[in-house]
Amino acid sequence: MLLFKNLNEPSFRAKQVHEWIWQKGCTSFDEMTNLPKTLREKLKQEFTFEEVHIDLVQKSTDGTIKCRFKLHDGNFIEGVLIPTDDRITACVSSQVGCSLSCTFCATGFLKRMRNLNPEEIFDQIILINQLGLEHFNRKLTNIVFMGMGEPLLNYNNVKESINRVTSPEGLNMSPRRITVSTAGISKMIRKLGDEKVRFNLALSLHASNNEKRSKLMPINESNPLEDLAEALNHFTEKTGSMVTLEYCVIENENDYMEDAEELAEFANQIFSKVNLIEYNPIEFANYQNASRNRIHKFSEKLSALGVNNSIRHSRGKDIDAACGQLANK
Repeated sequence: MLLFKNLNEPSFRAKQVHEWIWQKGCTSFDEMTNLPKTLREKLKQEFTFEEVHIDLVQKSTDGTIKCRFKLHDGNFIEGVLIPTDDRITACVSSQVGCSLSCTFCATGFLKRMRNLNPEEIFDQIILINQLGLEHFNRKLTNIVFMGMGEPLLNYNNVKESINRVTSPEGLNMSPRRITVSTAGISKMIRKLGDEKVRFNLALSLHASNNEKRSKLMPINESNPLEDLAEALNHFTEKTGSMVTLEYCVIENENDYMEDAEELAEFANQIFSKVNLIEYNPIEFANYQNASRNRIHKFSEKLSALGVNNSIRHSRGKDIDAACGQLANK
């Protein structure tokens, strides 16, 4: 408001600019056609847009679309549009690279360069939404923070981006259609609970004993399963929300029946459901996906032990867009 007063412009111009940026995803003052040209020129002299550009688009045979985004500083990130019969989902990144070094994940082999700011996260969503309209004539129904980086290590910026997406003055999307996935930062999970967030939480679990999980995910050394269970129970108590436990089934690593028993023991401590995910091999690691038959037997064992679970089939594997494959390729 003060800015427009200093420019001798009426206060309603601020609302117009806000709508262009946060509802329409505008990245140029020239596109703000309901503003006088003289005002647009003044704004161009005072401000710049640190734009996110689509640098490369790949389309899978199953309809999945992967985007490589170029940031204003020359860094790259990736995002994915995942279409199904009943939804259009954007999978977005929260960091350039990642610091957690999970041994089965391609992003974990990249150096973490920096956090994304809220505007960069928001712009990914806008650009993926545009692709949904262009290719499928459908807008986004869901957003998952399952791209590059650890969202809870960019806590404030991720939360701010979600606030803008869910705001009536932004995209007005229900927070229940947004899921944040974490490798497991116990203190930040507790903070989410304390703040009573309304979006969904998913934990990348992938093993249910500390020895195996630490091998796959070094973050487990400082955030062991006992601490995670306590933090997740705190989160569900404060929010009333069910947690999703994500479990990539990897051949001869975590696909034995005793692994299913350990997973059931962990899951049954928490208000949760389990998503069993096909592992997607990457060139950096010598892991293989368990067979379909093995995954189904694993699922049946969980069901017999009282665990609500489902098998999630990977999308976009042929363009390296599936879970664990994002690596700026």
